[in-house]
Amino acid sequence: MRTIRATLTLWYTVALAATVLAFGITISLLEHRSGFGKLDERLTAVGDLAAGLLAAERRAGGPLVEESSDPLIATLRLEVQQRLDAIPDWVIVVDSAARGVYGSAEVRRFTPRAADLLRRRVFAVAGPHETVTLDLDRTRVRFVVRRVIGAGPEVIAVAVGAPARDLDLAPRRLVASMLLVAPLILVFAAVTGYLLSARALQPVGRMIDELEAISDGRSLHRRLGAAGASADEVGRLANALNSLLARLEASFVALRRFVADASHELKTPLTVMRGGVERALTDQATSPDALLPLEETLQEVHRMTELVDALLMLARVDEGRMELHKEPVDLAEVVREVFETAQMLGEGAGVEVALEAPDGPVELEADRGRIRQLVMNLATNAVKYTGAGGQVGLTLTSSPQAASISVHDTGIGIAPGDVDRVFDRFWRADAARSRTGERPGIGLGLSISKWIAEAHGGSIALSSRPGRGSTFTVTLPRAPRGAAAVIES
Repeated sequence: MRTIRATLTLWYTVALAATVLAFGITISLLEHRSGFGKLDERLTAVGDLAAGLLAAERRAGGPLVEESSDPLIATLRLEVQQRLDAIPDWVIVVDSAARGVYGSAEVRRFTPRAADLLRRRVFAVAGPHETVTLDLDRTRVRFVVRRVIGAGPEVIAVAVGAPARDLDLAPRRLVASMLLVAPLILVFAAVTGYLLSARALQPVGRMIDELEAISDGRSLHRRLGAAGASADEVGRLANALNSLLARLEASFVALRRFVADASHELKTPLTVMRGGVERALTDQATSPDALLPLEETLQEVHRMTELVDALLMLARVDEGRMELHKEPVDLAEVVREVFETAQMLGEGAGVEVALEAPDGPVELEADRGRIRQLVMNLATNAVKYTGAGGQVGLTLTSSPQAASISVHDTGIGIAPGDVDRVFDRFWRADAARSRTGERPGIGLGLSISKWIAEAHGGSIALSSRPGRGSTFTVTLPRAPRGAAAVIES
C-alpha cells in the first residue's frame, strides 16, 4: 500500500537525482566551454605572434615564399621556417594560392587523408578570424585561423592548433565521478527523505490516532491536540476537523436529546392507550365485532411500547447515562430461564429448542437484567428466523477466565455481505421491516445486545451462511469469586 511517506520519499529522491543530473550536465558543459575558451585565447595569442613574425620578416627583406618547379608546391624561406619551428603549437601558413607553404613537425606527419581534410577546412579560410575543430588521424585538434596583414601578397593566413583531447577528457572524468557517487547520493537522499517525511507527517499521524479513538457519538467531545499550535497546513487541518467535530457533537446531542425526550413523552400516552384497550377488551359491554380490532390495536401498542423502551435505552447509552448494576450472577440459571421462554416460543412456531449447559453454577459479576435481556434477544431472534421443523440450540461453556454463550439456529442465515451490518440499528436480515411482515420486529435487539456485551467487557460475534443458519457467540469475562459489586456507566 502506497503511503504519503513513501510517496514523499520517492519524489524527494527523484528530485535530488534530477538535480544532481542537471548539475553534472551543466558543470560539464561549462567546463567544456571554459576549456575551449581558454585554448582559443592561447591559440589566438600564438597566431598573433606568428602573424607579427611573418610581417617583420617581410619588412626585413624580400618575399617570404619561395616557388619550386612544381606550381602546386611552395615553401617559406628557410630562415622564416626556423623561426616558426620555435613555436610549440601546431602552425600552418597559407599563401594566396591556398597552398600550405609551412607546417610544423606535427602537421607534416599527417596522413594524406588528414592533410586533405586540413586543406579543405583550414586552407580555404574566408573570414578574418575563425575557429575549427577537426578529427585528424584519431586526434581531435582545435585550430584558430586568422588573416595576416603586412606579410606581402603571398601569405594571407596563419592557423595555430593544439590537441583538444584533455578538454574532452575533463568533462568525461567529471561525469564518471558523478556516476560513481550517484548511488551513494540516492541512498542518502532516500534515507534523508524518509526521515524528513516521517518528521513532517508526525502531527498527521497523531491526528489520525486521535480521530480513530473517536469511534462513536460518545467520543465527539474530544478534540485534536494540534489545533491552534501553528498556522501551517497541519494546524489549519486540525482546526477544520475540530470545527467539524463540534458541529457533529452538537447534531448528535440534539438528536439524542430528541430521541430521549420523544421516547419519554410517548411512554405516558402509550400506557394510557394500553390501559384503555385492555379495559375495553375485558368490558362485557364491548361488541364482539370490536374485539378483533382491539386485539390488533393492543398488539401495536405493545410493539410501540417496546420500540419506545428500546429507543429510550439507546438514547441513554449514547449519552453515557445507562448504568449497569453489577452483582454476582449465576449465568447458568439465567440461560435456563431464557431456555424455558424460548421453548414456549418454539412450540408455537414448530421449532425445537435445546439447551447444553453445565450442571453447576457459572458465576460472574454482571447486571442480571441486562444479561437476561441479551440472551433473550438472541434466542427470540433465532426462533423468529427459523422455519417450522428447524432447531435452535443454546450452549453455555465456561473457563476460569470467561464464560461463553452460543445461540445456534438452522434458519435463513445471513449473506456474507450483511454480516457486518447485523448490529446496526433498525437493520433486519430480511425485507420484512414493516409491522405486517412475517417476522415483525423493530431491528434494535442486536444493537442492544452488542452494547450489553461490550459494557460488561465482553464481545459478541456472528458466523452465518445463507440457508444454513447462524451462530451468535457472546463471551463475557469472569470476575474473581466474591468480588464486590460495581456500577459502570
